Amino acid sequence: MARRAIYSGSKFEDLAGYSRAVIDDEWVFVSGTAGFDPKTGAFPDSAEDQTHRALKTIAEALAQADATLADIVSLRVFLSSRDHVMPVSKVLGATFTDPRPTNTTIICGFAVDEIKVEIEVVARRAGGRR
Repeated sequence: MARRAIYSGSKFEDLAGYSRAVIDDEWVFVSGTAGFDPKTGAFPDSAEDQTHRALKTIAEALAQADATLADIVSLRVFLSSRDHVMPVSKVLGATFTDPRPTNTTIICGFAVDEIKVEIEVVARRAGGRR
C-alpha cells in the first residue's frame, strides 16, 4: 500500500505543510495534536478539556485510517506546565485500557499561549487493516 495522508482541515496543516496523519501499511502516524477545535480554532480553558478535544481529533484521524484509539501503541504528551501532568494523566488513564500504549510526557513551551496540551501518537491497525 502506498502512503496516504489524512487532513483535519486545520489551518496549521496548510501553514506548516504537514498532514494530520500518515498511513504507511499497517502503521498510522498522527502529528502532534493540540486540544483545539480545528474548524473554529477555539481552545477550551482547562488542560483536561484540551486533552479530550485532542483525543477527539486524533480519533477522527484514526477513523479515516480504519483504526481506533485502541490501536495506539505509543503516545507523546507535551504539556505547557507540570501542573497539567495529573489532570491530563487522569484523562489518559480513563481513555486507554490494556494493553495500554507507551507514554512519554514532556513539559515544554508552545508557539501559541492558549495551548496546554499536545498529543502525538503512533498506531498499528489491528490485523494490518487497509
